[in-house]
Amino acid sequence: MKNDKRIVLFASGSGSNVENIANFFKGDERVTIKGVLCNNPGAGVVDRCKRLGLPLYCFNRPAYQEADGLMGLLKSLNPSIIVLAGFLWKIPEAMVNAYPDRIINIHPALLPEYGGKGMYGMHVHRAVISSGAKESGITIHRVNAAYDEGSILVQERIPVNPDDTPETLAEKVHSLEYKYYPSTIATLLFP
Repeated sequence: MKNDKRIVLFASGSGSNVENIANFFKGDERVTIKGVLCNNPGAGVVDRCKRLGLPLYCFNRPAYQEADGLMGLLKSLNPSIIVLAGFLWKIPEAMVNAYPDRIINIHPALLPEYGGKGMYGMHVHRAVISSGAKESGITIHRVNAAYDEGSILVQERIPVNPDDTPETLAEKVHSLEYKYYPSTIATLLFP
């Protein structure tokens, strides 16, 4: 059956994971990216969506918090799965309840350590380096009403070398994100 699985992505930043996911599913007639929802109209993901021909919906905080605002849009897009790809706002409990076990996120470290409010991007990599951790990685998890506390689906690890900086660690973690996030989404869509 054509286009029977529908992905909606949320992004706040550059959109590199959005592009990677779009490229992974390009040509798969069973999957459609129904939209990329963005809370930052100045983010790099906006230009990526234009270049890739992906439907983009920008919104502000009042629309995000309004029960009929973003939830109405999501209902019309009818997602099979909602994928957070560098989205920095907490998902409202009403959305979590409306799409139980259908919202996933990727975190740039091993949870439960290095998670929670304010732990994103370089903040995470700095915390890993300063803690003296011997390894880091990614955690792909379901989203619940608390930051980074949903059930873990996949964890992939990399060593933290003594000469790693937050920037070099970020590069290594990004390579894991690009490798494992799309395939995990595919596994969830087609178990």
